[in-house]
Amino acid sequence: MKKIWWIFIIVAPAIAVSMAGIMVYYMMSVWEYSGKDMVFEVKPGEGFSRINGRLHSKDIISSAKIFHRYAQINKLTTKFKAGKFEIKQGSTMMEVFDTLIQGQSITNSVTIPEGKNLFEIAQILEDKKIINDKKEFIRLAKDPAYTKSLGIPAQRVEGYLYPDTYRFTPNSKPKDIISSMVNVFKKKISSLDFSSTPQKLNQFEVITLASVVEKETGAAQERPEIAGVFINRLKKRMRLQSDPTTIYGIYETFDGNLRKRDLLQKTAYNTYKIPALPIGPISSPGLLSIKAVLNPNSHNYLYFVSLNNGRHYFSKTYKEHRQAVQRYQKNWKARSGKSWRDLKKK
Repeated sequence: MKKIWWIFIIVAPAIAVSMAGIMVYYMMSVWEYSGKDMVFEVKPGEGFSRINGRLHSKDIISSAKIFHRYAQINKLTTKFKAGKFEIKQGSTMMEVFDTLIQGQSITNSVTIPEGKNLFEIAQILEDKKIINDKKEFIRLAKDPAYTKSLGIPAQRVEGYLYPDTYRFTPNSKPKDIISSMVNVFKKKISSLDFSSTPQKLNQFEVITLASVVEKETGAAQERPEIAGVFINRLKKRMRLQSDPTTIYGIYETFDGNLRKRDLLQKTAYNTYKIPALPIGPISSPGLLSIKAVLNPNSHNYLYFVSLNNGRHYFSKTYKEHRQAVQRYQKNWKARSGKSWRDLKKK
């Protein structure tokens, strides 16, 4: 009889623990959220106790104690992902738990167009509520130490933020966004051959020139032609004289009106004043612009001027160029043309 009693004393607690565990799993599986569908946010670095308390205060879970016990049993108290998650009406506590651990967080889609610079990208991300403060994004994008840590041989990440459509969690960290965009850039150019380039440009110089080509035209078919003009100028050691490089050099104080004094202001980007490429990229070039620099059209053009419809008139001599400027830019009637995109639809 004594033996049976001692066995009971030893086994009973184990049975009790097992029954308690079964009850936890049962209640997690049957107690349901009865409110309307809602979005619940797990904030970066937020601890389990606070998450648990907020879930209970919003009546998403029926028992904070049961929810906590389930997390302890499964050793999952530190496994919650930061992000915004949709909690459906009728979700059991088990399903709520699985959503916060394994579910796909709500993300915002954002498209970064070709030719945007880091300042414009920061504004787009802020407008889409993907980042809280564009100033932090800009500060980090201009940080030489951070740029170097990403394997970029420059003072800033400009040119390496690949233009594409992304999905980011609202209130993401600028560091994570920049890293993601740079990684996409590296994947996109991984198949390109930089071993034999015009004028023996290195990869960084190719990206730099591609960023200028990107800003000079929106017409894809013109990019190799414009790249050829800049290559011809580099061969002759002529200044590139590209307005977008001037604007980029003063971008943070630029009021939208390019003046003669701006063209005369010497910056590391102003190709009216420096007889070489700018110190680095001035925008985010797409793959077509990079390929255009790697394989520019072979011709003798040294100048081009806008036709006011998204395309350009190319000239071999300065005299011819001045005539084209007079005809297409100084003649106000010629400046009322339509965009090349509109022409393409006809």
